[in-house]
Amino acid sequence: MIILVFSQTKHTLACFESIIRFGDSLADTGNLLHLYPPSYKPPYFSLPPYGETFFHHPTGRFSDGRLILDFFAQDLRLPMVEPFYGEKNLSNGGFGGGVNFAVGGATALPDSFFAEKGVKIIPYTNVSLMAQLSWFKQIFLPIICHNPADCKKYVETSLVLMGEIGGNDYNSAFFSGKSVDVVRSFIPEVVKAIGLSITELIKLGAVTIMVPGNLPIGCSASYLTFFQNSNKTEYDPQTGCLNWLNTFSEYHNKLLQSELHRIRLHNPNITIICADYYNTAMQLYRSPQKFGFGRGGLRACCGGGGTYNVNTRVRCGYEGSEACEDPSSYVSWDGVHLTEAAYRWMAKGLSRGSFTVPKLSSVCAPHVSSNNVIGLETN
Repeated sequence: MIILVFSQTKHTLACFESIIRFGDSLADTGNLLHLYPPSYKPPYFSLPPYGETFFHHPTGRFSDGRLILDFFAQDLRLPMVEPFYGEKNLSNGGFGGGVNFAVGGATALPDSFFAEKGVKIIPYTNVSLMAQLSWFKQIFLPIICHNPADCKKYVETSLVLMGEIGGNDYNSAFFSGKSVDVVRSFIPEVVKAIGLSITELIKLGAVTIMVPGNLPIGCSASYLTFFQNSNKTEYDPQTGCLNWLNTFSEYHNKLLQSELHRIRLHNPNITIICADYYNTAMQLYRSPQKFGFGRGGLRACCGGGGTYNVNTRVRCGYEGSEACEDPSSYVSWDGVHLTEAAYRWMAKGLSRGSFTVPKLSSVCAPHVSSNNVIGLETN
């Protein structure tokens, strides 16, 4: 059971002036919603029950509430990070707590790569990591600073979050019917793209960069539905996750760690933090009851039915879908994305636990606040 506890003191991390975020739907706080063509059918994530838990209305986040990014901002005593695309932001530079370029559906690799491989991705706009970096350099920095020195200072005093990115490169290929061997061949290219983007940000002045790895996709309700079969040997008996897909995620993370090590060697004065999304999430799948997820780790809270409550023809938010009464008792929100409760535990593990290398708390000295704040305990 999750208990909300009011505490008189809490350690918060207060050493960055802003957050700069790149990524996909795991971090999108409204960019895709603003980029979505008005002539299209309203996107599923723009409809209730998205946003019901914290905001009480859809915000463009792919969850029932807050994301890891939101909890990081809270921990750093910063405002919630605004999406780059949004009426009030581009017009008046309203980026007090930083800026978020993450877009739902974004890939690490450019659209041309997937066209050559015969893989279909989001059809209406280029939102790849390369595009996000271009927005940052060519549009955002001229808005936020007036000269190169100011721009460098802004980037230096920010925590840069590079990803999670790469998941959609694999999702699109797997769900297009590509074999695991073909999709596995994408991994070095994905990791290379992430590395090049990190190097570019270092040139722009970044000194603290956090880089998350990929989640265990073998535990994703969408993958479990797509690859559902009766061969029990393919499943982890403890978690019910598909072993071969988790092995795939582990390979991505292994190559990413090697790339980060290479970049560190060439930039010894830059702090590059590896964020272990994989094992932070796996603790929830291994012991869901321990963390308060009474309905388990695999079945989605909101969806169109089936073993894992995932139906590609009936997305959460659309007519025919149903949402659970208590999202906090589920790890999975809509079969792809997680609930606010799951993201809260992941954020806690990353900012307070041992799931970052080096530990974020060793990079950013804790600040003790005397205000009443909400914390989490398990019982």
